[in-house]
Amino acid sequence: MKKKVTAPQAKAFSVHLLTASGSFLAFLSLVAASEQRWTAMFWWLGLALLVDGIDGPIARKLEVKEVLPTWSGDMLDNIIDYVTYVLIPAFALYQSGFMGAGLSFLSAAIIVVSSAIYYADTGIKTSENFFKGFPVVWNMLVFTLFVIGTGEYLSFAVVVVSAVLTFLPIHFLHPVRVKRLRPINLSIFLAWCAFGVVALLQDLQASLLVKVGIGATAIYLYAIGGVMQALPQLGRTRG
Repeated sequence: MKKKVTAPQAKAFSVHLLTASGSFLAFLSLVAASEQRWTAMFWWLGLALLVDGIDGPIARKLEVKEVLPTWSGDMLDNIIDYVTYVLIPAFALYQSGFMGAGLSFLSAAIIVVSSAIYYADTGIKTSENFFKGFPVVWNMLVFTLFVIGTGEYLSFAVVVVSAVLTFLPIHFLHPVRVKRLRPINLSIFLAWCAFGVVALLQDLQASLLVKVGIGATAIYLYAIGGVMQALPQLGRTRG
């Protein structure tokens, strides 16, 4: 006799479907990149980032791991993340020739290989939920480079430095899960998102204000984890 699907199981599986929808957004983004429609590509990647941001809290609230123990949300999430965070941004660099043909191809190779190794590391989080090493958020980094329009050598340097930092024990911020300075960090992350939306509405021909805004917030988000690592009492509540 077949077992009936319970309401909690149905709800839990719907969360997996939400996560899996990121794969379709990735496909749409890849189609746009292949046609060199960069604004459309980043819109789809942005939606994928939004899905990735909300599915985890929903899964924890519905206790998906306990309700559906044979289905791995983490595995599903990692597969989609590698495509949306790594493969598509790397392809965009190559397809656009953003740094010239040679450096763009080399940058894409560095990104996909270093990130694949990073995803195999099971110890990428600290007890405070910082990432150990650059957390391969190439979608955000490449988007920032596209908006600012950095030169090819500076862009290549950013890629190389970030790839090296992937393997160093330097902390990088998770703007939601890290509790220290969370109001400030989350606000700056949301500001980066807002500048990004404006840049997309401007078809990536961003105004100077938007370029400065997205650049300043990106540098803060890139560096604040290391600063908080060097200053462990920063933002800590006294008690």
